[in-house]
Amino acid sequence: MSGAVDVSVEGFLSAIEKSAGLLDVTASRDVVRPILTAFEEQLAQAVIAFRVATNAQHEGDLDARFTLPKDTDPYQVALAKGLMEKPEHPIAGLLPDLQQLCPIDSYGIDFGVTTGFKKIWVYFPAGEHETLDRLTGLPSMPPSLAGNLDFFTRYGLADKVDVIGIDYRSRTMNAYLRAPAECYEKETVLAMHRDLGLPSPSDQMFAFCEKSFGIYTTHNWDSPDIERISYGVKTDNPMAYFARLGTKIEHFVKSVPYGVDDPKMVYAAVTSSGEEYYKLQSYYRWRPVSRLNAAYIAARDKVEKT
Repeated sequence: MSGAVDVSVEGFLSAIEKSAGLLDVTASRDVVRPILTAFEEQLAQAVIAFRVATNAQHEGDLDARFTLPKDTDPYQVALAKGLMEKPEHPIAGLLPDLQQLCPIDSYGIDFGVTTGFKKIWVYFPAGEHETLDRLTGLPSMPPSLAGNLDFFTRYGLADKVDVIGIDYRSRTMNAYLRAPAECYEKETVLAMHRDLGLPSPSDQMFAFCEKSFGIYTTHNWDSPDIERISYGVKTDNPMAYFARLGTKIEHFVKSVPYGVDDPKMVYAAVTSSGEEYYKLQSYYRWRPVSRLNAAYIAARDKVEKT
């Protein structure tokens, strides 16, 4: 079903409105339409997804996201089309620095259907991982990436960075990492949280981590600490991982009309205050090998099948 959806501006906008309605969220056409119009030519080939989060910070919004080819610079388009203002912040230099340093396969963008343009993802070519040693040399990188290099090295996370996420709204950066298998085991998950000064996960989250395909860490420019560590799972049945998600999100997961038979993505994390929350992603248009997700999903699938 997801391969035959309407990816015109009006078709995509209609799908956003229907999906947001499942959460009792009213998508703003004044917010959404300029974003879709700015990237209208690229929508025909894009992988497209909707994402909802269970924590209070994201309540009242729905995120939509789609991929872009490497010859489209999403940062320059966003500035030129007035989707965002150039930040007076080191984050403004991060994508240009990455473009100078790294080979790039493609991009992705993320926007809230009520709040507007948020994030850009930078996907490195499949199998051509970046290293933290190279990335931490960029002047625009959050200092906490270099400041925690011992942590990344200790757990075998320093040499295989597949994706960088740049959140212009929250002024944070995510590093998506291919992790050794032991990083998903309970003892190591607990040790990593302790090392970062984060609360211990629940038993539900430990069980979730055992099925994960990858890890990402979150950094800002104002703290020497890693703000958050998150785990991702690809599943056909996201409800199998939860006792309860809340009425609205359960309704969304069970009722979203697009990509019913396609895999879903679920991400889980614990905040510094101890709040445990999840992000659920459903595809409006799925591709078997999706660059919207980390490049290492296929490699993780191979491990699961052996």
